[in-house]
Amino acid sequence: MAANHQPERFFEDKRPISAYFGEDVFDLDKMSRYLSPSAYASVKDSVQNGKPVDRKVAGEIAEAMKTWALSKGATHFTHLFQPLTGNTAEKHDAFLDFRDGRPVEAFSGEALVQQEPDASSFPSGGLRNTFEARGYSAWDPTSPVFILDGTLCIPSVFVSYNGDALDMKVPHLRSLEALSKAATEVARIFDPEVNSVHVNIGLEQEYFLVDESLYNARPDLKLCERTVIGHTAAKDQQLADHYFGAIPSRAEAFMKDFETVAYKLGIRLITRHNEVAPNQFECAPVYTDASRAIDNNMTLMIIMQKVAGKHHLRVLFSEKPFDGINGSGKHCNWSMQSDKGVNLLKPSTDPEKNLQFLAFYSSVAKGVMDHNFLIMTSVCDLGNSYRLGGNEAPVPIMSIYSGSALTALFKDIINSNPNHFNSKAGFMKIAEELPEIELDNTDRNRTSPFAFTGNRFEFRALGSSANGASASYVINSAAAESLKEFKAEYDKKIAEGKDKKQAVLETVKDFLIAASPVMFDGNGYSKEWAEEAKKRGLEGVTNVPEAYKVYLTKSTEDLFGNLGVLSKREIEARYEVLNEQYVKKLQIEARVLGDICLNHVIPSAVEYQNILLKNIKETKAVFGDEYKEMCKSSIETVSKISAFINSLQAYVAELVERRKKANAVENLPEKARLYSTGVKEMMDKARYCADHLEMLVDDELWPLPKYREMLFF
Repeated sequence: MAANHQPERFFEDKRPISAYFGEDVFDLDKMSRYLSPSAYASVKDSVQNGKPVDRKVAGEIAEAMKTWALSKGATHFTHLFQPLTGNTAEKHDAFLDFRDGRPVEAFSGEALVQQEPDASSFPSGGLRNTFEARGYSAWDPTSPVFILDGTLCIPSVFVSYNGDALDMKVPHLRSLEALSKAATEVARIFDPEVNSVHVNIGLEQEYFLVDESLYNARPDLKLCERTVIGHTAAKDQQLADHYFGAIPSRAEAFMKDFETVAYKLGIRLITRHNEVAPNQFECAPVYTDASRAIDNNMTLMIIMQKVAGKHHLRVLFSEKPFDGINGSGKHCNWSMQSDKGVNLLKPSTDPEKNLQFLAFYSSVAKGVMDHNFLIMTSVCDLGNSYRLGGNEAPVPIMSIYSGSALTALFKDIINSNPNHFNSKAGFMKIAEELPEIELDNTDRNRTSPFAFTGNRFEFRALGSSANGASASYVINSAAAESLKEFKAEYDKKIAEGKDKKQAVLETVKDFLIAASPVMFDGNGYSKEWAEEAKKRGLEGVTNVPEAYKVYLTKSTEDLFGNLGVLSKREIEARYEVLNEQYVKKLQIEARVLGDICLNHVIPSAVEYQNILLKNIKETKAVFGDEYKEMCKSSIETVSKISAFINSLQAYVAELVERRKKANAVENLPEKARLYSTGVKEMMDKARYCADHLEMLVDDELWPLPKYREMLFF
């Protein structure tokens, strides 16, 4: 039973975090002790400058990795990659070979650099035929290898036999390269010594915890990771008493354990707290290089799931596992930094540095404007569609929040009257006994999908279960395209004889004007914004499969194609995969909903109805005609139950017919459209009946754990 599980630690390490941080990672520091100077220099150049590792030293590197891994108790290795499912994938091989019939530990350079997992069963969107199984996973040296559960994990990319990207990481790495090239050219306007620009990302991770026994008693949680039926509890998040409250002991023990494992893998977790909804929590890292940040987040999700099992808990990364309360996101904090250590999105009181900030801010803003619907669509899958649009997450209409100080500055620039900008808004006195609070130049706006928060943008619309690369490669690409345009416009103005400051400010002005439709500082939840956004030509995502069509537009093809991020063939494949994943997930949910209604809800409702009818019958036998008044409440309840049972049976039957109709369609996008409209509509109607029956049927007879039981330890 849930109540019998007491807080317990399984991975406790009483040393200071700094004493064991990164001890299970084969980072550059450890490599320097195991590798020759030439091999170490090759790997370091790859990690720090993106240069390919010389295959001639791959054997030495592999031998060093094996020696280190064996000293840590590892027995196997795996290429850890990120297929188009959005999850991670791994195939474990032993450090084992046989020489003259004798077993020896072995790990070759060839095995390190690439492997050949079967590619036929992963979604490919037509890039691979089922009978063509060959695919390659290849080592990504920019993300360090590590040991988890006795296996050496090698972060990798995944491509087809023809070199097409079959994963999330390849387009992300390509987008980072494109952004670095474009951003470096703009950064050199202000500092000619800049050699590269990289993206920093911090991914906040929200999640729910559910007791394992209750999870196993819910077919929908087990198969869909969300409840397809379930009435809201009388008390949930109305009082905001869970938010930032004292962390429940059982949850805290789990947190401390997964944090310990994460620290040993070099994951820079810094924050833990209760979120708004009951049994909802969040952890957040310090920002780091974009590629590593996403790899760390995917690894963290694996760790959390493994550790949760020890605590008899289940982690729910689903965006909306419970109806009626807040869902979970994965806020993506995004910024750019030069190789000189300068945050290019940090405003300054220094006019020259602030000029650089304005160039980069306006470029990002214009890129977001140019591809606003694509960026918003990049986070819209089935799970996140249940979350977006409610007063808990950004609405699925793109907008950028800048804050009053920056907005005033932008207006001045547009009016050709740029004023001095103060990067801080001063201090606020609270009480004589307390120190003054230093104010930021902007407040925070939780209703904006893409809010500026002082030195970075926070993309709040990303779903909690998503691979961060699914959105970041789109943002990177949009920013790269816009930065290329900024440099071209700046060069034109210089050629016209204008000085640097004038050329920059005029280009900033043009870009801010172009981006103005997407700039909005108000309440994104309001009806007024929806109407205003429409006037501005901003389209919101209202139907997910319909939104996916943006991937097939010429602007998307030009964006990715011109930057070398995705070919037309790879874009079309992703469009196909997105529709396929949407259909399959909704198919599962619809089938589970039908099963629960027919095999759990209706039998329980009928059983309770029979109990009431028996009571009515026996009351009539004893009291005669007086039974009508005496059993008035029971008769009304029987009538309500009968009506809901009849409606539920009819809706489930219609749900089956609509599924059959959709399944008969060969065209995948059309099938997705039918599921997103007809099938979903009938699921909503069936749920309405099931949830009302939950409120009528005797609690002792209801076969499934209820929200009030699952959401409170």
